Amino acid sequence: MRKVLITGFEPFGGEAINPALEAVMALDGQSLNGGEIVVCSVPVVRYAAIDTVIAAIEQHQPDVVITVGQAAGRAAITPERVAINVDDYRIADNGGHQPVDEPVIADGPAAYFSTLPVKAITHVLQEEGIPAQVSNTAGTFVCNHLFYGVQHYLCNRSVGNHHVRHGFVHIPLLPQQAVQGTQPSMSLATIVQGLTLVAQACLDYEQDAMITAGCEC
Repeated sequence: MRKVLITGFEPFGGEAINPALEAVMALDGQSLNGGEIVVCSVPVVRYAAIDTVIAAIEQHQPDVVITVGQAAGRAAITPERVAINVDDYRIADNGGHQPVDEPVIADGPAAYFSTLPVKAITHVLQEEGIPAQVSNTAGTFVCNHLFYGVQHYLCNRSVGNHHVRHGFVHIPLLPQQAVQGTQPSMSLATIVQGLTLVAQACLDYEQDAMITAGCEC
Protein backbone atom coordinates (compact mmCIF):
# COMPACT_ATOMS: atom_id res chain seq x y z
CA MET A 1 0.00 0.00 0.00
CA ARG A 2 1.32 3.41 -0.97
CA LYS A 3 1.86 6.05 1.67
CA VAL A 4 1.20 9.80 1.52
CA LEU A 5 2.95 12.01 4.07
CA ILE A 6 1.11 15.29 4.67
CA THR A 7 2.75 17.93 6.85
CA GLY A 8 1.30 21.05 8.47
CA PHE A 9 2.90 24.06 10.09
CA GLU A 10 2.39 25.11 13.69
CA PRO A 11 0.81 28.54 14.40
CA PHE A 12 2.97 31.60 13.75
CA GLY A 13 2.81 35.37 13.57
CA GLY A 14 0.81 35.67 16.79
CA GLU A 15 -1.98 33.33 15.62
CA ALA A 16 -3.39 30.79 18.06
CA ILE A 17 -4.10 28.23 15.33
CA ASN A 18 -2.85 27.27 11.89
CA PRO A 19 -5.38 25.70 9.50
CA ALA A 20 -2.62 23.58 7.99
CA LEU A 21 -1.91 21.81 11.27
CA GLU A 22 -5.61 21.54 12.18
CA ALA A 23 -6.43 19.90 8.85
CA VAL A 24 -3.40 17.64 8.79
CA MET A 25 -4.07 16.28 12.27
CA ALA A 26 -7.62 15.43 11.19
CA LEU A 27 -6.17 13.39 8.29
CA ASP A 28 -3.85 11.22 10.35
CA GLY A 29 -4.34 7.53 9.51
CA GLN A 30 -7.02 8.17 6.90
CA SER A 31 -7.33 5.51 4.19
CA LEU A 32 -7.17 6.32 0.49
CA ASN A 33 -7.95 4.25 -2.57
CA GLY A 34 -4.69 2.35 -2.78
CA GLY A 35 -2.95 4.18 0.02
CA GLU A 36 -2.95 5.72 3.47
CA ILE A 37 -2.10 9.09 5.00
CA VAL A 38 0.55 9.73 7.65
CA VAL A 39 1.16 13.19 9.05
CA CYS A 40 3.79 15.42 10.62
CA SER A 41 3.71 18.71 12.53
CA VAL A 42 6.31 21.22 11.35
CA PRO A 43 7.86 24.15 13.26
CA VAL A 44 7.78 27.55 11.55
CA VAL A 45 11.52 27.87 11.95
CA ARG A 46 14.16 28.26 9.26
CA TYR A 47 16.05 24.98 8.57
CA ALA A 48 14.34 23.20 11.49
CA ALA A 49 11.27 22.91 9.25
CA ILE A 50 13.28 21.15 6.55
CA ASP A 51 15.02 18.88 9.06
CA THR A 52 11.67 17.88 10.60
CA VAL A 53 10.15 16.85 7.27
CA ILE A 54 13.30 15.01 6.18
CA ALA A 55 13.17 13.03 9.44
CA ALA A 56 9.51 12.18 8.77
CA ILE A 57 10.37 11.05 5.24
CA GLU A 58 13.11 8.79 6.56
CA GLN A 59 10.76 7.40 9.21
CA HIS A 60 7.70 6.75 7.04
CA GLN A 61 9.32 6.16 3.61
CA PRO A 62 6.34 7.69 1.77
CA ASP A 63 5.64 7.60 -1.95
CA VAL A 64 4.26 11.16 -1.91
CA VAL A 65 4.94 14.14 0.34
CA ILE A 66 2.50 17.05 0.49
CA THR A 67 3.69 20.00 2.56
CA VAL A 68 0.89 22.38 3.55
CA GLY A 69 0.76 25.95 4.81
CA GLN A 70 -1.72 28.78 5.32
CA ALA A 71 -1.96 31.68 2.89
CA ALA A 72 -3.84 34.67 4.30
CA GLY A 73 -5.67 36.48 1.53
CA ARG A 74 -6.25 33.45 -0.68
CA ALA A 75 -9.77 32.15 -1.19
CA ALA A 76 -8.81 28.83 -2.77
CA ILE A 77 -6.69 25.75 -2.18
CA THR A 78 -3.61 26.45 -4.27
CA PRO A 79 -1.05 23.80 -5.22
CA GLU A 80 2.25 25.57 -5.82
CA ARG A 81 4.09 25.17 -9.13
CA VAL A 82 7.58 26.32 -8.12
CA ALA A 83 9.88 27.00 -5.16
CA ILE A 84 12.65 29.60 -5.42
CA ASN A 85 16.03 29.71 -3.69
CA VAL A 86 15.34 32.85 -1.66
CA ASP A 87 14.65 33.53 2.00
CA ASP A 88 13.29 37.07 2.42
CA TYR A 89 11.11 37.12 5.53
CA ARG A 90 8.65 40.00 6.02
CA ILE A 91 8.28 38.89 9.66
CA ALA A 92 10.49 36.80 11.92
CA ASP A 93 9.82 33.08 12.08
CA ASN A 94 9.09 31.34 15.38
CA GLY A 95 12.81 31.02 16.03
CA GLY A 96 13.40 34.76 15.63
CA HIS A 97 15.07 34.42 12.22
CA GLN A 98 14.41 37.12 9.64
CA PRO A 99 16.80 36.67 6.70
CA VAL A 100 16.77 39.16 3.85
CA ASP A 101 17.70 38.04 0.33
CA GLU A 102 19.57 34.93 1.49
CA PRO A 103 19.52 31.56 -0.29
CA VAL A 104 17.64 28.62 1.17
CA ILE A 105 20.51 26.39 0.04
CA ALA A 106 23.86 28.00 -0.78
CA ASP A 107 24.89 27.16 -4.35
CA GLY A 108 21.53 25.45 -4.96
CA PRO A 109 19.67 25.94 -8.24
CA ALA A 110 17.49 29.01 -8.68
CA ALA A 111 14.27 27.01 -8.40
CA TYR A 112 12.64 23.59 -8.16
CA PHE A 113 9.32 22.65 -9.73
CA SER A 114 6.71 20.61 -7.90
CA THR A 115 6.63 16.94 -8.86
CA LEU A 116 2.95 16.67 -7.95
CA PRO A 117 0.22 16.83 -10.64
CA VAL A 118 -0.74 20.41 -9.78
CA LYS A 119 -3.14 20.90 -12.70
CA ALA A 120 -4.88 17.57 -12.15
CA ILE A 121 -5.22 18.39 -8.44
CA THR A 122 -6.81 21.74 -9.25
CA HIS A 123 -9.23 20.14 -11.73
CA VAL A 124 -10.27 17.42 -9.26
CA LEU A 125 -10.96 19.99 -6.53
CA GLN A 126 -12.96 22.24 -8.84
CA GLU A 127 -15.01 19.26 -10.06
CA GLU A 128 -15.96 18.63 -6.42
CA GLY A 129 -17.02 22.25 -5.94
CA ILE A 130 -13.96 23.29 -3.93
CA PRO A 131 -12.26 26.55 -4.97
CA ALA A 132 -8.79 25.78 -6.32
CA GLN A 133 -6.18 27.18 -8.68
CA VAL A 134 -2.53 26.63 -9.51
CA SER A 135 -0.26 29.17 -7.83
CA ASN A 136 3.00 30.37 -9.33
CA THR A 137 4.46 31.80 -6.14
CA ALA A 138 4.91 30.17 -2.76
CA GLY A 139 6.18 33.44 -1.28
CA THR A 140 9.58 33.91 0.34
CA PHE A 141 8.78 32.87 3.93
CA VAL A 142 9.04 29.46 5.60
CA CYS A 143 6.49 27.85 3.22
CA ASN A 144 8.73 28.45 0.21
CA HIS A 145 11.78 27.66 2.34
CA LEU A 146 10.36 24.22 3.21
CA PHE A 147 9.13 23.56 -0.34
CA TYR A 148 12.57 24.33 -1.78
CA GLY A 149 14.52 22.53 0.94
CA VAL A 150 12.54 19.29 0.70
CA GLN A 151 12.75 19.32 -3.10
CA HIS A 152 16.51 19.83 -2.87
CA TYR A 153 16.82 16.91 -0.47
CA LEU A 154 14.68 14.60 -2.59
CA CYS A 155 16.45 15.52 -5.83
CA ASN A 156 19.80 14.65 -4.27
CA ARG A 157 18.61 11.61 -2.32
CA SER A 158 19.71 8.18 -3.46
CA VAL A 159 17.64 5.30 -2.05
CA GLY A 160 17.49 2.60 -4.70
CA ASN A 161 14.71 3.29 -7.19
CA HIS A 162 12.35 4.80 -4.63
CA HIS A 163 11.31 8.09 -6.24
CA VAL A 164 9.35 10.33 -3.87
CA ARG A 165 7.07 12.97 -5.37
CA HIS A 166 6.63 16.21 -3.46
CA GLY A 167 4.98 19.58 -3.65
CA PHE A 168 3.52 22.35 -1.54
CA VAL A 169 -0.14 23.31 -1.14
CA HIS A 170 -1.40 26.57 0.36
CA ILE A 171 -4.82 26.72 2.02
CA PRO A 172 -7.00 29.68 3.13
CA LEU A 173 -7.53 30.90 6.66
CA LEU A 174 -10.21 29.35 8.85
CA PRO A 175 -13.36 31.46 9.51
CA GLN A 176 -12.28 32.12 13.11
CA GLN A 177 -9.10 33.73 11.75
CA ALA A 178 -11.07 36.06 9.51
CA VAL A 179 -13.84 37.40 11.76
CA GLN A 180 -13.20 41.03 10.73
CA GLY A 181 -14.49 40.16 7.27
CA THR A 182 -11.50 41.55 5.40
CA GLN A 183 -9.93 38.17 4.54
CA PRO A 184 -11.40 35.17 2.69
CA SER A 185 -11.69 31.93 4.60
CA MET A 186 -12.64 28.27 4.20
CA SER A 187 -14.17 25.84 6.68
CA LEU A 188 -11.98 23.19 8.25
CA ALA A 189 -14.27 20.47 6.89
CA THR A 190 -13.80 21.75 3.33
CA ILE A 191 -10.03 22.03 3.76
CA VAL A 192 -9.86 18.46 5.10
CA GLN A 193 -11.99 17.22 2.21
CA GLY A 194 -9.82 19.16 -0.21
CA LEU A 195 -6.54 17.78 1.11
CA THR A 196 -7.97 14.26 0.98
CA LEU A 197 -8.75 14.83 -2.68
CA VAL A 198 -5.26 16.25 -3.22
CA ALA A 199 -3.71 13.12 -1.72
CA GLN A 200 -5.90 10.82 -3.81
CA ALA A 201 -5.11 12.75 -7.00
CA CYS A 202 -1.41 12.32 -6.31
CA LEU A 203 -1.92 8.55 -6.26
CA ASP A 204 -4.23 8.54 -9.28
CA TYR A 205 -2.16 10.78 -11.59
CA GLU A 206 1.42 9.76 -12.34
CA GLN A 207 1.49 12.43 -15.06
CA ASP A 208 -0.14 15.84 -14.78
CA ALA A 209 -3.25 16.73 -16.77
CA MET A 210 -2.62 18.63 -20.02
CA ILE A 211 -4.88 21.55 -19.28
CA THR A 212 -4.09 25.23 -19.06
CA ALA A 213 -3.51 26.91 -15.71
CA GLY A 214 -1.53 29.90 -16.93
CA CYS A 215 -2.02 33.59 -16.30
CA GLU A 216 -1.02 36.78 -18.10
CA CYS A 217 0.56 38.49 -15.10
